[in-house]
Amino acid sequence: MAKCDVCGNDYDKTFTVTSAKRTMTFDSFECAIHALAPVCDHCGCKVVGHGVEQGGSIFCCANCAKHAGVSGLKDRA
Repeated sequence: MAKCDVCGNDYDKTFTVTSAKRTMTFDSFECAIHALAPVCDHCGCKVVGHGVEQGGSIFCCANCAKHAGVSGLKDRA
């Protein structure tokens, strides 16, 4: 068994994710999202879907980008 890098749970069904030369072990997608998902620059929520980006900032949706003063972004192309 292996321990989750986020919550420390010792679990027999852990999985690993390798990203940018870093490998982490998780016991759930919830913990993986907590550790790896980017955060919306406006509302602070985890960006689990595609999100939108401009100028190095990431937002969970075009509405948050608009509230942050970014124009021209759309949730759908």
